[in-house]
Amino acid sequence: MPPAHFPATLVLILALAACATPETRVRNGLMSAGLSAPVSACMADRMVDRLSLGQLSKLNGLGKLKKRKAGDVTISEFVKQTRALQDPEIIGVVSSSGAVCAIK
Repeated sequence: MPPAHFPATLVLILALAACATPETRVRNGLMSAGLSAPVSACMADRMVDRLSLGQLSKLNGLGKLKKRKAGDVTISEFVKQTRALQDPEIIGVVSSSGAVCAIK
């Protein structure tokens, strides 16, 4: 029989995982699209604050940007691919985040 605190511990772990999920998912998605780890982390931090979950899902759906090695894709190439989404807000946030993060 599990300890009495097991359900509470499980709920706490799931709650903490849910809190970190959007930024982690975006960062991992950017790295799997081929952006470097530092640029991906920087861009994810900015993008989750500026885009809706629906817009972040659209970015994740870009098929051309899947399964690339981290560091193989330039920010310029990534911005070019996001234009296919035809969402000016996404393009603006990705462009500005890429520019800021490239300088850091």
